[in-house]
Amino acid sequence: MNYQVAPLTPELWPAFEDLFGRQGACYGCWCTHFRLPPAVRRENNRERNKDHIKARIEAGPPPGLLLVEGGRADGWMQIGPRGDVPEWNNRGRVSAPVEDGDDRDPTVWAISCFFLRPSARRKGLSHHLVVAGIDHARVQGARFLEACPITRSRDTRSIGLFVGSTRVFEKAGFETVLERKAGRPLMRLTL
Repeated sequence: MNYQVAPLTPELWPAFEDLFGRQGACYGCWCTHFRLPPAVRRENNRERNKDHIKARIEAGPPPGLLLVEGGRADGWMQIGPRGDVPEWNNRGRVSAPVEDGDDRDPTVWAISCFFLRPSARRKGLSHHLVVAGIDHARVQGARFLEACPITRSRDTRSIGLFVGSTRVFEKAGFETVLERKAGRPLMRLTL
């Protein structure tokens, strides 16, 4: 395993596009679920979602990290300031901010999504991405890095695992701040 982790810039679009495939991963989401309001998500199709994330990548800064080996991406993690994923901050969500203003504070970051190529799963790559994400957030000036993973899943192929596993974040030093819904802790790492 000789993986490199790189911020997703326009030059890496072909690798990202290949990773997400024709379907756009997770039913055509293209990692826009926390970026778009529900009404827009209902109207969109996978092509519009793809166009949205491509425009976001082109506009910069990088919205996440790619795990690449030999030019092929096997993993993706969406990471950045909370404000970059507005739907992650909705008061009704288990991932809602702890403090007022955290969603507008550029130093409070979130890891909101993962996607791994099916052939690359169950190899510890989520751990690799989180460790790289911690370093990336620190270099970019983040004070806090938050996640809202799932504690248990009945199936390792579960769509619910797109938020990551609690075990991965615990191993990286994150601590539970609160748990609004059983099995979905809001976790934080102070940088």
